[in-house]
Amino acid sequence: MKLDLGGRTALVTGSSQGIGAAIAVGLARAGARVGVNGRDAERLERSVGKLRAEAPDGEFVAVAADLGTEEGAARAVDALPDVDILVNNLGIFGPTPALEITDDEWRRYFEVNVLSAVRLIRAYLPRMTERGWGRVLNISSDSAVVIPAEMIHYGMSKTALLAVSRGFAKEAAGTGVTVNSVMAGPTHTEGVEDFVHQLVGRELPWDEAQRAFMREHRPQSLLQRLIEPEEIANMVVYLSSPLASATTGGAVRVDGGYVDAILP
Repeated sequence: MKLDLGGRTALVTGSSQGIGAAIAVGLARAGARVGVNGRDAERLERSVGKLRAEAPDGEFVAVAADLGTEEGAARAVDALPDVDILVNNLGIFGPTPALEITDDEWRRYFEVNVLSAVRLIRAYLPRMTERGWGRVLNISSDSAVVIPAEMIHYGMSKTALLAVSRGFAKEAAGTGVTVNSVMAGPTHTEGVEDFVHQLVGRELPWDEAQRAFMREHRPQSLLQRLIEPEEIANMVVYLSSPLASATTGGAVRVDGGYVDAILP
């Protein structure tokens, strides 16, 4: 099975590190020209340099913009006005007791995790449908259906992404454009390492901390380990390809069996 994205242009939001960076590399290795996004231009250029080292034959374009704002979304579209593949990966997370989440925090999570995706879909989807081909992928989470008690504002935003994906898939019905969510499970990234240590303590070595986190906070995982970013990227690259032409409006799980249900 060859996943050939030659001649396609992709934009991966929040892709200077972690899952987004792994997705950018995967798409580039499949032949796509990839827009890499981050807020800080200098840091973004360093990140792009690292991605080029991982995919020497890939073509990367730095798209410096804060996509949690309307102005940032407009800047990104100006920098990369036409894309075939849009991967809305940008997201923030962090533990906060439920009764201590302020109105401002609720708004911020919705703005960054949900509206950032909606704005870009509004900008790019019409051009995809005109061409009769396109891929929109919203990176959701197991937290969309298994709301974490320690960050229900994050869970809310990821549930909203499932609705956004299904709704825009209906908007694109019959056009050759597919819209899907990818439900990522607990994944090993730098940000998650900090999150794990917040919950289980910083005195434990990483391997022990990871095992303690999965045992105490994610015991329903069938994988019984954190997922590596490349494992999420593999699914995204497949769904971005022509081979996934019959998959749309779906919530595709890469969760290590974390969600205890046959369907999402």
